[in-house]
Amino acid sequence: MPSIETQEFQLAPFINRSYRNALGSFPTGVTVVTALSNKQEKLGITVNSFSSVSLDPALVLWSINCKASCFSGFNEAQYFAVHILDENQRALSNRFASSDHDKFAGLPCTRGDANVPLLPDYSACFQCQVEHRYAGGDHVIIVGRVNAFLDRNKAPLVYYRGDYAKL
Repeated sequence: MPSIETQEFQLAPFINRSYRNALGSFPTGVTVVTALSNKQEKLGITVNSFSSVSLDPALVLWSINCKASCFSGFNEAQYFAVHILDENQRALSNRFASSDHDKFAGLPCTRGDANVPLLPDYSACFQCQVEHRYAGGDHVIIVGRVNAFLDRNKAPLVYYRGDYAKL
């Protein structure tokens, strides 16, 4: 009888880099989430934790690290927009992943629900009102009810094993 080769699983506590690399084996779409803070400041962050939750009612979710510089603004905002980026928007993803500059400088944004800034270009956009917030370790999970959406039917930007990819 042939022997079955086994591999050793890593047991908790995990080595963070190894765990993160294993999670990276799951390709995700790339989004930019925008909102308006209670101080009327434009907020924006690159997110790959976006997911649909329910069709009826229409709910989506995303999560934000509690240590993110824009965390308090997003945690207080009651409305947000999720922009699914298209395959040619790596630079926009990098812009909103950075905290080095005004992320909205030079972008001709429009305004959505509750004056949330809407980016000029994307594959799809969902305008949402916060339905729930849940603590999730070092993140907060934000569930939003979709009030409106627009699908431009463009190929998405994908993130896989620490780098961008195309379908």
